[in-house]
Amino acid sequence: MIRTLITAICFLVGSVAIQADDWPAFLGPQGAAKTTETVPTAWSQSENLQWKIDLPGTGSSSPIIVGDRIIVTCYVDGGDAERRVLCFDKNTGKQNWSVAFPIDYREDGYQGYITEHGYASNTPVTDGEDVYVFLGKGGVHSISLDGNKNWSVDVGKESSNRQWGSAASLMLLGDSVIVNAAEEAKAILSLDKKTGKELWRQEAGMLELTYGTPRVVKLDNGETELVISVPGEIWSLNPTTGKLKWFAESPMTGNVSPSVIVDGQTVYSFGGYRASGSIAVTAGGKKNVTDTNVVWTAKSSSYVATPLLHQGRFYWIDDRGIAYCISAKDGEIVYRERVNKLQSGRPVYASPVLIGEQIYVVTRRSGTLVYAPGDTFEPIAQNVLPDDETDFNASPAVSNGKLYLRSNQSLYCIAK
Repeated sequence: MIRTLITAICFLVGSVAIQADDWPAFLGPQGAAKTTETVPTAWSQSENLQWKIDLPGTGSSSPIIVGDRIIVTCYVDGGDAERRVLCFDKNTGKQNWSVAFPIDYREDGYQGYITEHGYASNTPVTDGEDVYVFLGKGGVHSISLDGNKNWSVDVGKESSNRQWGSAASLMLLGDSVIVNAAEEAKAILSLDKKTGKELWRQEAGMLELTYGTPRVVKLDNGETELVISVPGEIWSLNPTTGKLKWFAESPMTGNVSPSVIVDGQTVYSFGGYRASGSIAVTAGGKKNVTDTNVVWTAKSSSYVATPLLHQGRFYWIDDRGIAYCISAKDGEIVYRERVNKLQSGRPVYASPVLIGEQIYVVTRRSGTLVYAPGDTFEPIAQNVLPDDETDFNASPAVSNGKLYLRSNQSLYCIAK
């Protein structure tokens, strides 16, 4: 029994090398988008800006943190276009290493939504020993914390019918790397994290336009499910085989960009075109569980950002500049308010993060909004870095009382 418990814990959380102050993946530990740490609520070019480093290329991927290292990916344009993985000292901003991956294959043209998010949109993940990066048609790669390449795997070079480019981030599950290669292969894959060997592949045409990161549900009976939202449905896969366990019909038609959110045995999903709906589903069951496991559906939704779940409520600011708060119990709206002082266009792509007792939302061109969760939307700060007029598409990372932001131009460390 003890052996079974230890195996289950390792299967869920992976390597024990991850430390409490690491930010190892998209939206932090377990993708929860929250930390008890506190960081400044106000900053500027002259206040609480500890360091700033200009990056060699653009990117919408979020930074991750492991130990004293902060790692980001970039797309570097030019005669020899390439993607790069860069590692900096999180305390000083000094560059530790850079690993280049040449684009020696046919990439989607710079048009449509690719002009909005670019060619480096997938956030890396780490187990505390190695870093795993997904570069779309450039494949999945394992890199040591010292910047040495361990292995590389091509997971596909297809394009969706929209040719919007790659966006899904990686996740770790035990000794495997889970890859949502919907854009590249209309498939979800599991790779051995030590060798890159393909463990299983689930292919399906319905995966097209699926851009979220899968999540894990641990059922009361001890079973584990891998859940993801695809256009029109929520899927549960067997994490050891990739086989479909159950599905539920959902209101999210068209492309689905937000990642699913798991709270206990409840799976929440948002998205669709254009933000067509949201849903809550109880995990477990077999085949079609639409009539038995759907808790609620609602019209309120987020098109790009993954909402933050905190104390029974979801918070987010959508790509039209509307701040939302809805109940996780029934999907009812608590508030829906227009955010002032945002530039026109699509003002927000980043997902909200709860840091201490405040919600932080990075806008694309109008600074970072800070506000408290509650019954009303009342921003206490809007922090703009006026020397940087490029897009801030990435969600923030937090470690040791420091806030890390990245734009298409620079990487920033905010601290008292």
